[in-house]
Amino acid sequence: MQTHLLILSGAMIIVNACTPKPGVTYPETAKDNTVDTYFGVEVPDPYRWLENDTSAATAVWVAAQNSVTNGYLQQIPFRETLIRKLTELADYEKYGSPFKKNGRYYFFKNNGLQNQGVLYVQDTPEAEPRVLLDPNTLSEDGTVALNSISFSKDGKHLAYLISRSGSDWQEVFVLDTESGKQLPDHLRWVKFSGAEWQGNGFYYSAYNAPEAGKEFSDVNENHKIYYHTMGTPQSADRLAYENPAFPKRFYLAGISEDQNYLFVYEDGGGRGNGLYMKSLKSPRSPLQTLADNLNNQYEVVEVLGDRILFITNDGAPKYRLMEATVSKPAFANWKELVPESDAVLASAQVIGDKLILVYNKDASAHAYAYSLNGERLYEIELPAPGTVAFSGEKGDSEAFFVFTSFTFPASIYRYNVAENRSELYRAPKVFFNPSDYHSEQVFYTSKDGTRVPMFLTYKEGLERNGNNPVLLYGYGGFNISLNPNFSTMRLPFLESGGIYVQTNLRGGGEYGEEWHVAGTRMQKQNVFDDFIAAAEYLIKENYTRPEKIAIQGGSNGGLLVGAVVNQRPELFRVAIPQVGVMDMLRYHKFTIGWNWASDYGTSEESPEMFEYLRGYSPLHTLKAGTAYPAVLITTADHDDRVVPAHSFKYAATLQAANRGPNPTLIRIDSKAGHGAGKPIAKQIEEQADIYAFMMYNLGMKPVE
Repeated sequence: MQTHLLILSGAMIIVNACTPKPGVTYPETAKDNTVDTYFGVEVPDPYRWLENDTSAATAVWVAAQNSVTNGYLQQIPFRETLIRKLTELADYEKYGSPFKKNGRYYFFKNNGLQNQGVLYVQDTPEAEPRVLLDPNTLSEDGTVALNSISFSKDGKHLAYLISRSGSDWQEVFVLDTESGKQLPDHLRWVKFSGAEWQGNGFYYSAYNAPEAGKEFSDVNENHKIYYHTMGTPQSADRLAYENPAFPKRFYLAGISEDQNYLFVYEDGGGRGNGLYMKSLKSPRSPLQTLADNLNNQYEVVEVLGDRILFITNDGAPKYRLMEATVSKPAFANWKELVPESDAVLASAQVIGDKLILVYNKDASAHAYAYSLNGERLYEIELPAPGTVAFSGEKGDSEAFFVFTSFTFPASIYRYNVAENRSELYRAPKVFFNPSDYHSEQVFYTSKDGTRVPMFLTYKEGLERNGNNPVLLYGYGGFNISLNPNFSTMRLPFLESGGIYVQTNLRGGGEYGEEWHVAGTRMQKQNVFDDFIAAAEYLIKENYTRPEKIAIQGGSNGGLLVGAVVNQRPELFRVAIPQVGVMDMLRYHKFTIGWNWASDYGTSEESPEMFEYLRGYSPLHTLKAGTAYPAVLITTADHDDRVVPAHSFKYAATLQAANRGPNPTLIRIDSKAGHGAGKPIAKQIEEQADIYAFMMYNLGMKPVE
């Protein structure tokens, strides 16, 4: 073994070269002597220096790792074919659902390979649209993305929020909607915010400017709500709300449609949020507490005169619709309008003179119309089991909804609210024949006897011969539900005989808060057991075998992939942990990682929690001398949600530990973040690399 010397931060460090694996020689990664002590237990962290993502040494390491990864990917004979095929498949018009504001209709459209969708406006749904805002003009490479938009009450102004290179940091600009001219207003260091108009300005949330060089890694603290008056500099913005007693919590503003009430959401102190309200009719009116149990969720649906409608899981783990009066808005005075049912209430909105409620039942959407008094009127027919989202406003006679499923590209329907009648409005022209594929839902039993659902999608005529390639995808956390969806990126895998499997693990929101809690903190192992049981079910039912199984997940799903690979390395052939939370002992020390403690717990809260986290942390459960599956880790330099240090340290540790023949690589994107807003060109490149790596190591070849 070669020995080298490297100087890092003025310290002399011994560097050992990793033993080369067949076909791949990994970069040398320096080790230092960093050791943390938790409740008397010493835990080495030899790659701590990789947490400094702006250092010269880290930059050298990143370049070396990318060089090895690119060299490996380039030798895959069908990689270029995949890039061309995914580009062709993505080249179709993609429409967003129209929405109505101030008598005009707006929608987003991507002509096919535009990096970002374009905002159009039209006077009627049939009128010729014109461009209002084209984010593609904001950067040459498409890495400036539009995050959200908000119209002023009179429709004359549009506030729009952008992010650069995939970061969570946002900037706010304002357009004159008649002329299309950008106004001088420009706000910076905005994060986890929208723009809520009221009068001649809007409310937004921001942090103090971070220290130079630490914009993407330092803990975010002291979130504040400001009010910006049009035409004034940001320095003159009025502080509307702060809570110094809890510097790590989030505070977001919401304004009632009549602009008479300000709602303040407090997040980051539990599994739910607090909710407060202030009348804007009088400047001196107090901020009233509506609900402050931060382990329950409270959301304002609509203000109807002196009535306020809410969705909450307080007293109803699968959520219910409640109401209160503006004179007595505290939770103690709320009354049930639509009770909890056996399905999960996912959303509620007022469209026309109806309440439109969407429920999730076994991870598929069901939509219903209710009267404003809570009486169920009828079910809204959907094309198939899948996912739906409505757009419309109070008083509108019509609405639109987008529907999608695994074999159903996202299509837009025009919906007559009064007559309960829908018609297809726009369908994408995708090079795809749904009748060639089959999608089904199955249920399997996890380790402790829990019944878990999952969806399988594959080509018609597939045989259960135990030899089919499988891509198993999961998430299992933060009350997030994985619902059916369509993606052209999966098509080459499916065309080549693969089975795409999406499983609905505990920790998600598919069956309400109890399902969520069952996969949190010291019950997190349930999530991993559910995922492992999914793979075992597919093997038992003769769909596949371990040598043909690839697993994938992003963010919390990246943690999932890392954890189960370490627990059952023999069960999988390929693993793709994307932007994963891999260091469970230190995750809470970066950007907004502290906010995940409600799901994870932290290594500092108790000896029991420390030991539990260390027992599954992907970084800390890698074992030297183990033969691991083929692993491709993905991350990005501007990811300030799950900082790239997680993936850096995990990759270095895995490369040193793995003694099997399979490659252990890391792909580090530039000018990209956690995933949102990524330009289509970068999406295609990343997906081509992922599927090339996956299919090559599964012994597949794309159908020409």
